[in-house]
Amino acid sequence: MDHVAGYTVALDMTARDLQAEAKSKGHPWTLSKCYDTSCPVGPFVSKESVRDPHDLQLWLKVNGEVKQSGNTKDMHFTIPVLLNYISGYFTLEPGDVVLTGTPAGVGPVKPGDVIEAGIEGLTDIKFNVQ
Repeated sequence: MDHVAGYTVALDMTARDLQAEAKSKGHPWTLSKCYDTSCPVGPFVSKESVRDPHDLQLWLKVNGEVKQSGNTKDMHFTIPVLLNYISGYFTLEPGDVVLTGTPAGVGPVKPGDVIEAGIEGLTDIKFNVQ
């Protein structure tokens, strides 16, 4: 974990309408993941501030209602395993951000919704859906 500088909370948003259209045509659905505001990223937390990255409580609220709650100890793969795997396919550079997954509870949002998400006791993010 020497190459990890720190942690943050980030949301990998998906435009489900674009995804469904692309899938129905047998096209790649990259555009449903790559639009302005598709990946809000919260403040960075140094790794020295994190006791155990494999035991962090994650949460997400939409309009004040908890929609996701989970812990990194429930991840299928540890951070070193994930980094080792993906670095076998492409070069990781200083400053790269790697998203590792999400707790159960993914659901639709609409313009005007307020999303809050965080790593309990460390960092959080709040934004309006556009």
